[in-house]
Order: sequence, then structure tokens, then C-alpha cells
Amino acid sequence: MSNGVWRARAERFLPELIYGASDGIVTTIAIVAGVVGANLSAHIILILGFANLFADGVSMGASNVLAERSKIVQRPTLLEAYPKGVATFTGFVCAGIVPLAAYLVPGYEGDRFALAIWLAAGTLFGIGASRAYFTDRHWFFAGLEMLVIGMAAAAIAYSIGILGAYLTGVDGL
Repeated sequence: MSNGVWRARAERFLPELIYGASDGIVTTIAIVAGVVGANLSAHIILILGFANLFADGVSMGASNVLAERSKIVQRPTLLEAYPKGVATFTGFVCAGIVPLAAYLVPGYEGDRFALAIWLAAGTLFGIGASRAYFTDRHWFFAGLEMLVIGMAAAAIAYSIGILGAYLTGVDGL
């Protein structure tokens, strides 16, 4: 496939891929941060993380298809809208699995939460910066924008995890 054909296909689905990837990584790192903030076990991170990854990924993809099918002018058929839903799902799952990877590395003795944050931050910045290839945005500012938004969501989830543990008397499992 030539570079021009690849670029045209990527541009066609870029909004869906970015939307899915952004939401996938942000919701997953938020789950990780909330569970760590509540001082719960890593097993809960993996259970909630994977449950969310696939359930929310399907929901996002289906919602994209329904949104496309809700257009008043030039409403696409289900078959025409389906690829955009698949792109949203794909972006969501591929990026969303990144923070969970920190909890899947066998034999890793370091702080897995710190690794998850670094992996998520790097991926958020990279995905954001890659938008510059298809837009008029400067790569650094496009990456920084996505990084700040994603890390703010993680910080909020971490704080809510701490508050939730305090209010419910949970002291880890």
C-alpha cells in the first residue's frame, strides 16, 4: 500500500482512532489510579481494567455507529457506519491496554503504579503528538494537550479512590 493510500485511510478514521485511544487510555489509567488510591490489590486493577477495557470499548464503538446513524442529512447505512465504530473500538482497546501492561510484566519488582503512569503518559503524549502529522498542530503542543487532559483525569480518579476508601473504611484487600 502506497504512503498516499495509507495516509488517506488514516485520515478517514483519524478522529475515531484518536477519540477511542484517548478515552481508552484515560479511562484505564483512571481505574488503575482509583484502585491504587483506595489501596486495593493489583488483582482488582486487572479485573476492573480488563472488564472496562472490553465493555467500554464495545460501548464506545457501538455509540459511534449509532451517532453516525443519527445524522439527519446523508445518514449512512449500518454497513457504512460500522468501520468508524470498529476504528473507535480498536483505538480504545489498543491504547487502553497500555496502563494494564505494567501489571502484566512478569518478575517486575518496581512500583507498578509508577510504571503504569509513565506508560500512560508516554502513550498519551505520543498519540497526541502524532495528530500533528495529519493536522496543522505543532507536535509538542498537540502531545502536551492530550497528556495534560489524561493525567488530570488520573489525578482526579486517584483522589476519589483515596476519598472513597476513607469514607467506606476500606483499607485495601
